Amino acid sequence: MLMLTDTAKGYPCLSFWRRVREFAVPPSMIETATARRRAGDWAGACAAAGFDVDLHPRSVARTHGRELAARVRDDLRHLAPDLLRWHMPRIAPDGLLRPGLTIALARYDAPGRDGPGPVHLVARTPPAWADAGQRISLALWDGSGSGHHPHPHPRPGRRFRLDLHRHLWDARRADELRIRSGAEQLPAEDGDTPGPVPPGRRCAVDRWAAEARIVLHAEGSSADAVLVRLGGRHRLVLDLAAGDAHDAGDARAAGPPATLPVLPDAATWVLPDLELLRTGSIQADQLHPLVASALAPDHVPTGPSRPPDRAGQPRLVECRGARHRIGLVNGVLAPLDHDPAEIRREELLAALTGTPLPCLQAVDEAHRHPDCLAGVRERLDHGDTAGALAVVEGLLGPDALLRDGALRDELEAAAQRRITYGLYRSGLIESGPGPIADRDRNRPERRRRRSRPRHVSLR
Repeated sequence: MLMLTDTAKGYPCLSFWRRVREFAVPPSMIETATARRRAGDWAGACAAAGFDVDLHPRSVARTHGRELAARVRDDLRHLAPDLLRWHMPRIAPDGLLRPGLTIALARYDAPGRDGPGPVHLVARTPPAWADAGQRISLALWDGSGSGHHPHPHPRPGRRFRLDLHRHLWDARRADELRIRSGAEQLPAEDGDTPGPVPPGRRCAVDRWAAEARIVLHAEGSSADAVLVRLGGRHRLVLDLAAGDAHDAGDARAAGPPATLPVLPDAATWVLPDLELLRTGSIQADQLHPLVASALAPDHVPTGPSRPPDRAGQPRLVECRGARHRIGLVNGVLAPLDHDPAEIRREELLAALTGTPLPCLQAVDEAHRHPDCLAGVRERLDHGDTAGALAVVEGLLGPDALLRDGALRDELEAAAQRRITYGLYRSGLIESGPGPIADRDRNRPERRRRRSRPRHVSLR
């Protein structure tokens, strides 16, 4: 069993995954998507979880036949899009969805079907330059190359695939997570893995052989080996016949590594939620309910713990030797212990480059660079626009006009990125300004000043 000290000593990625679990799939999204899924509204569940649906069951029946369309429709009815979002691959440092992926969720082999290959239900993430809102799209891919929207990698990848891990998105099979994640086994030590392993990651070595057999059976391969990717350049060949793993360049490799089936990424690493639970870094109530019920079956759910709602409550400010309050008045943040005439005089003084009252300074600072800015930024980056606006409205009031500053810059940048995503979805642009350089907030160009409207809205 891992100890809490392991988090600081050798597993820094646990703090990364704690942030992801806090912001990437908010409880409100899970609750709404679950309610709609249970009501039989799979399209509504997808909308609640930030999915764009690029397939229509009726057109699927016309194109691929009624039998295949019925299978697709059945999978869509049991798709838990919030659970899929929970398990999607993510990248450092912000924990955003890995961009430009096409991930197979299900494979439909239709005997006698005309076409180059089987039909796949796939989930796609947009390229990095168009990832505003962290949207995910659902589509069918049949190998024909046709599609609703351009995508850098339309073909399902060999490394990231969930058709062999349906428990990561199919509500009917979510309880399989306990066995497939190795929750009933002790974690393997780092020394059990041949060669170097990226820092902060644990390999699911104890599950590799079983998962490799699943891959080989699904591929119909007669080989006794699979390729395991550990980081950017490190490759292993897992030889089931010999019962060991060795470097892909080793002479013992069972055939050219490029021709071997690939162990999916979901089977390569220890499930981060399992690591978080084992180290005590997170409580079961903070996990997705389907994940919590699989990994901690004896746990009695009490609902996610949430901090008390302090929106609208007055805050205290040291003002000229006294403690004054600032709070919401008619939907706007304002000083509560100064009369209107005094506030008008102080605002005029500030307009003439004078120093206003500390209460007015606190209101101005809340507009420009509030303490909650980091949380607002995290929510915007992960697509939780409603959550970000709720935080801002709870602080400044629903009728506030944002002033120039870091908060307004973040909201406007998020709105601009949403426009870029809309252009990408419409097919009006096929390439953007470049990778995620815009997210490097330490770069000067991140804070370029430009003309802005008086009011910024993301709704």
